[in-house]
Amino acid sequence: MPKTLLISMAQSPDPLTGTPAPSFCLPDAQGTNVCLEQFRNKWVVLYFYPRDNTPGCTLEAMQFNAALEKFAELGAQVIGVSIDSQESHQKFAGKLNLNILLLSDMEHTVLSAYGSWKPKTMFGKEFFGTQRDTFLIDPLGTIVAVWRRVSVRGHAEEVKAVLLEQQKAKGT
Repeated sequence: MPKTLLISMAQSPDPLTGTPAPSFCLPDAQGTNVCLEQFRNKWVVLYFYPRDNTPGCTLEAMQFNAALEKFAELGAQVIGVSIDSQESHQKFAGKLNLNILLLSDMEHTVLSAYGSWKPKTMFGKEFFGTQRDTFLIDPLGTIVAVWRRVSVRGHAEEVKAVLLEQQKAKGT
């Protein structure tokens, strides 16, 4: 019986890994501008999601919300960004009792800066939309980990595990 040779393709690191996180200021659900610089000296979990009130986005938000206290204990701020309006974020957060900071990027500027505003195809039609991506930013403002095309189940736990690894590696 011939042996099967398994070849592991090492995934190349994302081009943003190790670079300064693109700066931004976006409105939260109450219309207050929130800037990335406000979280200097803290870890930031920045995640981009397609739409409020969709099954995958709801599950992702609920998982991050459930882990919010643990992220806070680790000195990390969780921020969710979508193209939805402030009003949509208010309803979404109210309906699910979310405490996550949700920001509106209706002009796609921040999504574009992080490479998360992408061409998509659905039912044979092409359009631009949000790719579900997550970025871990260290206290100095450097992107230390990137997840592209996130699979929602267990993602918050995976991010938390990498955050712990990064903190140990950096001695923070």
